[in-house]
Amino acid sequence: MESFGTLNWTILIVYLIGNLVMGSLLSKKVNSAEDYYLGNKTIPWWAIGLSVMATYVSAMSFLGGPAWSYGSGLGVMMIQINYPLVVFLVITLFLPFFYNSGVASIYEYQERRFGKKARGVMSIIFMMTQTLSSAAVLYATALVLSFITGVDVVTAILVITLIALVYTLMGGISAVIWTDVLQAVILLVGAAIIFYALLDRMPESLGTTLGELKAEGRMNILDFSFDPRVEATVWSGVIAMVLYHVTVYGANQMVVQRALAARNIGDAKKSFLFMGFAAFFIYFLFLLLGVLFYSYYGGREFDNSNTIVLQFAADYGLPGLLGIVAAAVVAASMSSLDSALNSLATVTTLDFYEKYFKKGASSAHYLKASRWFTVGWAVLIIVPAILFAQSEGSVLQLLTKVGSYFVGAKLSMYALGFFSRHTTERGLLIGVAAGFVAVWFVATQTEVAWPWFCAVGVVVNVPVALAASLLLDGRQGELSAYTIQGQKAMYRDKNLPAKDQGWYLIPGKVDRVSWLLVAFFLATLLFLYLFAALI
Repeated sequence: MESFGTLNWTILIVYLIGNLVMGSLLSKKVNSAEDYYLGNKTIPWWAIGLSVMATYVSAMSFLGGPAWSYGSGLGVMMIQINYPLVVFLVITLFLPFFYNSGVASIYEYQERRFGKKARGVMSIIFMMTQTLSSAAVLYATALVLSFITGVDVVTAILVITLIALVYTLMGGISAVIWTDVLQAVILLVGAAIIFYALLDRMPESLGTTLGELKAEGRMNILDFSFDPRVEATVWSGVIAMVLYHVTVYGANQMVVQRALAARNIGDAKKSFLFMGFAAFFIYFLFLLLGVLFYSYYGGREFDNSNTIVLQFAADYGLPGLLGIVAAAVVAASMSSLDSALNSLATVTTLDFYEKYFKKGASSAHYLKASRWFTVGWAVLIIVPAILFAQSEGSVLQLLTKVGSYFVGAKLSMYALGFFSRHTTERGLLIGVAAGFVAVWFVATQTEVAWPWFCAVGVVVNVPVALAASLLLDGRQGELSAYTIQGQKAMYRDKNLPAKDQGWYLIPGKVDRVSWLLVAFFLATLLFLYLFAALI
């Protein structure tokens, strides 16, 4: 883009150099494999919370969110309405199991509860889904550089991968989290400036514009239709996508690994609570931008809708604005990429290399291996990233669709582990296979919308796994210590403290502050209803 200019280039380059410098400084604290995976457990909860937000809210949302609502209207907000409920479940059920165990790979839980094969299956599913997600993130970032510089997208993908790889190798999880903090600030500043600039350029007042959009059907937020073919309804958001996002945030190494780096269980939970309260406002802003862009551009078609934000920043002409926006998107996307590389390397090292190929080696050896695996995963995600470059739809929507094929199996494996006494490893794996077949059939042979794929997988997986377990292995007399009831019994029998600094250590116990998430969720529904009714 010829109009990018020296000032914009300076902003972008300084920011990228800043990330590399930060990674270099934090690399001095990485002396072992444990440091690479979990840091030194001194990172404050608010930094971890910002890191989670920057990775899973910002990476795709700054581009894909407005693109999605530009094409589909504000109703897609229902897909993102459920985060308070999601965080409520994650910090109540998932985090205590993982944090109390002291593991670096959350998939070790599957081995302790079921066996080695269950752990291997879960790890492989994570690797597959995270590779695709990382590829989409990489594509989004390359799209920015291609748009502003005219460089071929494939070339941009290669350059971005190299830059992200360098500072990921240096600083480990500590560098990932602290660079995310800076990236979250840049992202929010960029979004606020774009929103202000868009309001400044609108030919009519915000109220008048929203009224016109409502008349065109772009503001239909609360759709109570029971039709499963409709993508964004109240029911798909509150039921189907709660299941989806619980898996994304509770059974995902890339997210939970941050919480495992917290000082204590309370800090781990607070970092997720931050996400539970902040996600609504951030997604609402991004999706509102999309419908306002629809009004501003008169609904015109773009060659690639993911460039709408960038096009507006270029059209607006404020010196440095395009540089800030480009830095926000590039930084946030690279944040997700480095997080994925670190987590993929962690799982590969702990769940496969250390377990099956090189047992009993030194921590320094595993640190070296982890860094080599980081390089390997960086190479592997390039291929799907190039394939994503052929897509013209919302990359956020595309990413969510891809993930929906796998989350049912992941959620079922943890749900059965938490709540079922009689599920065995053999029965569990049969259920996983049946769930995949069911999701494939629904996705290819019916018109059911993708948000329901996770629910379909769970509905098939759980009963099949239970039935197969009972038929093959019979009823289990001993209660596993890795079920929720088993954990409660263990704490009771060993007279262990139920809380640490006021926060429950026992899975299934609800902290008092968590109920505020439920109240906040109901308040957001009321807000959306009034917002849609009063404009």
